[in-house]
Amino acid sequence: MANANRPKILLSLHGFHSSPASLKAQQMRDHLLSNHPDIQFYCPQLPALPEQMWQVIETFFEQYKEYEIAIMGSSLGGFLATKVVQKYAVKALLINPAVTPNLLFEKYQGPQLHPYLQQQYEINQDYIKQIENLYIEKLKYPDKIWVLLQQEDEVLDYRDALQKYKACKITCEKGGDHSFIGFDRYLTEIIHFLF
Repeated sequence: MANANRPKILLSLHGFHSSPASLKAQQMRDHLLSNHPDIQFYCPQLPALPEQMWQVIETFFEQYKEYEIAIMGSSLGGFLATKVVQKYAVKALLINPAVTPNLLFEKYQGPQLHPYLQQQYEINQDYIKQIENLYIEKLKYPDKIWVLLQQEDEVLDYRDALQKYKACKITCEKGGDHSFIGFDRYLTEIIHFLF
């Protein structure tokens, strides 16, 4: 295997107004420490603006270009991870991903305070345009993506993701919520898929 000697790293992208302290990130970090110490885990605090979020990601790929990289993303992080797969052809896990966040943010327009950055910013047409610029219409590498969905997601309609990612591996569960309850049940299988 060509990748056998390359160091491995998993990039985790949190959701909107979330942080690296999210439960899923903590569970994955602990799982890797205990079971896969050869895989580094990196979950940056993403900035408030979509353009800046993408800059963080591109900088990461530049910095770790000698590594075998995989990615996991939840909600808005799943939307961003979709763009990452398209550009860098890496494997990705998407958890209740946002499919068209630009439409969702139309409802949230106005001044915002990021709860973790304590930074004020505005969701306006420029913000929505930045999101639209990251949108991927057609998936180039559907075989590299695994999508975890729960049908009682109270923020996003899981059927949008079922349609968008229909060519990908999908696990769709009844019940649950937007955070994806019981994520830790899949940790072993996720690492097997990503690496």
